[in-house]
Amino acid sequence: MMIRPTVLKSVLAATALFACSLAHADRTWLLPSSTMLSLNDGWVTFDAEVSDTVFTIDHVPLPLDGLVLLAPDGSSVQPENPSTGHLRSSFDLKLSTPGTYRAALVSDTLFASYRVNGEMKRARGSAEAVAKEIPPGATELRVTQSISRNETFVTAGKPTDTVLKPSGHGLEMMPQSHPNDIGAGSTTQFRFLLDGQPAAGILVSVVAGGVRYRERLGEQSYTTDARGEVSVAWGAPGMYWLGAAPPRDPALQGPNAPAGTLDKPTRRVSYSATLEVLPQ
Repeated sequence: MMIRPTVLKSVLAATALFACSLAHADRTWLLPSSTMLSLNDGWVTFDAEVSDTVFTIDHVPLPLDGLVLLAPDGSSVQPENPSTGHLRSSFDLKLSTPGTYRAALVSDTLFASYRVNGEMKRARGSAEAVAKEIPPGATELRVTQSISRNETFVTAGKPTDTVLKPSGHGLEMMPQSHPNDIGAGSTTQFRFLLDGQPAAGILVSVVAGGVRYRERLGEQSYTTDARGEVSVAWGAPGMYWLGAAPPRDPALQGPNAPAGTLDKPTRRVSYSATLEVLPQ
């Protein structure tokens, strides 16, 4: 699927901002039409967007290139009717077997700048593609690796846990209870992992949907402890956006920041999930 240059530029800018500041960045999200269905071969439609406010289709679509769909047994599933329009991307998923499915948009991209014969050049793509593009003799090389994950979970019938296992790459969320079993007024504990290890000091933001219909954002902010854990207190029923990223490090910003190389690029990681809080 080809990505329009304007869309890619907006997504890359949103990802960079998201990794630096949760409070003021555009938000990337993956929204299912339902999170809990019966066992009668139901369908779920997903929207994917980069927006100014959560779950409002007002900016640019989130590309589906990194879409990963897992069935309850952990096997891959193909989306139905994938589409990318001017404002959003969408696809359908048939829940043909009982259990919990995981839908994720995963990106792992290198961004490089370098100088050749006095002219500044840029490259982006996989590590292999960027390495091939940079010619011998290039100078002033700066390489950044951006790893992002946007995901959500849907269940047909009884919830299962197989798809909740982390991949061990990038920033991930490991719920300590099932993500499709969250009730209004309850508290849920989450553990965040960076490359499979507990991630301390991660900034976590939680925002309820329907921002356009209230006077304030209503953001809840948390910081993971030494075990990479936070406890989130839920309010009213509805769809919630949860985002996480390391705090901004001034030493890694600006022209004096570490340049990064192909072997050891500067890293940016971010995570977001859409969760439904059900009436008690």
